[in-house]
Amino acid sequence: MRLLYIVNRIDGPGGLERVLSIKASYFAEQYTYDVHVVTLNQKETDLFYDFSSRINFHNINAKGNPVSYLLQYRKGIRKTIDRLEPDIVLVCDDGLKGLFLPIITGKKYPMIYERHVSKSVEIKKDKNSGLDKLWVNIKFRLMNFSGGRYDSFVVLTHGNAKEWHLKNIKIIPNPLSFFPDKKQLSSLENKKVLAVGKHSFQKGYDRLLKSWQKVQESNPSWVLDIYGTIDKEQGLEALAEQLNISKTVNFYGPVKDIGQKYSESSLYVMSSRYEGFGMVLTEAMAYSVPCISFDCPFGPSDIIQHENNGILVENNDIAGLASAICELISDKDKRIKMGRQARKDVQQYLPEQIAAKWDLLFKNLTRK
Repeated sequence: MRLLYIVNRIDGPGGLERVLSIKASYFAEQYTYDVHVVTLNQKETDLFYDFSSRINFHNINAKGNPVSYLLQYRKGIRKTIDRLEPDIVLVCDDGLKGLFLPIITGKKYPMIYERHVSKSVEIKKDKNSGLDKLWVNIKFRLMNFSGGRYDSFVVLTHGNAKEWHLKNIKIIPNPLSFFPDKKQLSSLENKKVLAVGKHSFQKGYDRLLKSWQKVQESNPSWVLDIYGTIDKEQGLEALAEQLNISKTVNFYGPVKDIGQKYSESSLYVMSSRYEGFGMVLTEAMAYSVPCISFDCPFGPSDIIQHENNGILVENNDIAGLASAICELISDKDKRIKMGRQARKDVQQYLPEQIAAKWDLLFKNLTRK
């Protein structure tokens, strides 16, 4: 079977890039599928994540004004599809451009759209003007219209599925990035709390820092490590200074061996305002690290069983998040119990489990 993935760029350290590296590599290596990935304006050949050497990469260059850009992209995509004649085309592009690809390409082959974020990604700030809301509503209508043109529209969680008014919805979660040996698991002894993700409105680190201010008051020997692309415009370092917590908060850029950081941590905290899934939660759980997360749309409530393998906190309850962190800091036995259950529960996301769901979808579409 020949698979063609259409993406933007895959040279960065983001979640979509990580997921694609796992899935595409698994299909190429374990299923021996002929896997191709076509990127847009990607000059970098040194990828952050490892992709199988069996995968074939193609790039389309497009530039100029919006009309010229779109025409070049349309020509490049159509040419690539016609040359490769794939059995399945998979689109991993959360923008409007990606949603309209069945129309742009003429849809000669079965097409699957992979939605990796919540619709809430269109909300860029806590308060939006009437004009912002109008534009968002227009975009949502366009999204539903174009999403229905795909043979299958795949989302990651049950919450995501409810956002879309489509008949072609399928739910397939992200695969685990890794499942380490027992000797690599966290001892849950280190006084470290971990968060992973780029500095952005979505990740809600401003909320996490405000919670950490309360945590630090009763737990001054614990530290919060945040790994991810640093954006000075988000003002997080300045906020840490303002809250007088900079001595116990560390900001680091992305690292390839993030597994080592999970193994060194005793708690994982996710403060996102919205998510598509929350893969960092499953990664932490694989290392037996219990997770605390805002119950944001969408993902955490699909992954975390409250008070069983982690803790869910009402979205934006900053005091509640601080209280949950303090609870697990002070109760080591509960940390260990939750961590063990988390590692057990997260096995449902092993790559072989998720790949089988995708393979069934591929075969169903190619039979039609």
